[in-house]
Amino acid sequence: GQSLTSSEPVVNRPGESVTLACAVSGLPLSWLHWIRQKPGKGLEWIGRIDSGTGTIFAQTLQGQFTITKDNSKSQLYLEVKSLKTEDSAVYYCARDTVTLLNSSGKHTLH
Repeated sequence: GQSLTSSEPVVNRPGESVTLACAVSGLPLSWLHWIRQKPGKGLEWIGRIDSGTGTIFAQTLQGQFTITKDNSKSQLYLEVKSLKTEDSAVYYCARDTVTLLNSSGKHTLH
């Protein structure tokens, strides 16, 4: 079937960088998005990667994140740079079709 599956929750210190991974199964590695949800808040779109290596990000988050992928490993990555306490959130990987968002495709970042 089709699934997006995250690795384990991670804990990092402010100022550090962290890379989150999302394993993609049964789907092309294209038009994939990262979204986050801070405690008590709504969903916040971070950015997406297209069918190649092109990425776009939310204007307010420019420069804070990098999205990459490894086609050979069917993995999508999100690098969160210079962590701040306000980056604490559940991070979701998602496909363009919202119905394919899988609750297992999430990271909890403390």
